[in-house]
Amino acid sequence: MAQSAHSASLLDTSGLNSLAFSRVAIVSTEWNEKIIEELINGAQRIFDKFNVNVYYRIKVPGAFELPFACKQLWEHTYTDNQYAPEAIIAFGTVIRGGTPHFDYVCKAVTEGITQLNLDLPIPTIFGVLTLDNEQQAWERLGGIHGHKGEEAAITALKMIKNSRMLANPAN
Repeated sequence: MAQSAHSASLLDTSGLNSLAFSRVAIVSTEWNEKIIEELINGAQRIFDKFNVNVYYRIKVPGAFELPFACKQLWEHTYTDNQYAPEAIIAFGTVIRGGTPHFDYVCKAVTEGITQLNLDLPIPTIFGVLTLDNEQQAWERLGGIHGHKGEEAAITALKMIKNSRMLANPAN
């Protein structure tokens, strides 16, 4: 998996100060609650730094349900522009077990979120950790691989910035 240290631009937050009061939604899984909680805490630290509003936090049973919940969230909020998200972050954790279930779930979630990025007018950020064991999660939550919750939040803000720029190229 990529390490934050190998891509300084990934963590570059310069130019994001103009995104105060951006609207983000978080859809997360119930599985691996401690890991998910830390992903969300990391994202919230970034959102607090840039005064970003998280209007919706939805929990779903597992990673397989993430794409459906993200799509439903958009469909039920997009008509209310005051609270409609400008980006959705999907947080989940899938840890390899002794069966091929891991491979099927990871593939389905990845393809589902990819499809949302093609179908929805806002970005859906892939914040799903696909791991061999729980130790790898903690390496990605402030350990040697950075903090994937913070990275997902920065990615959401950069995508909001890009969307706004494309909608108003004169600005």
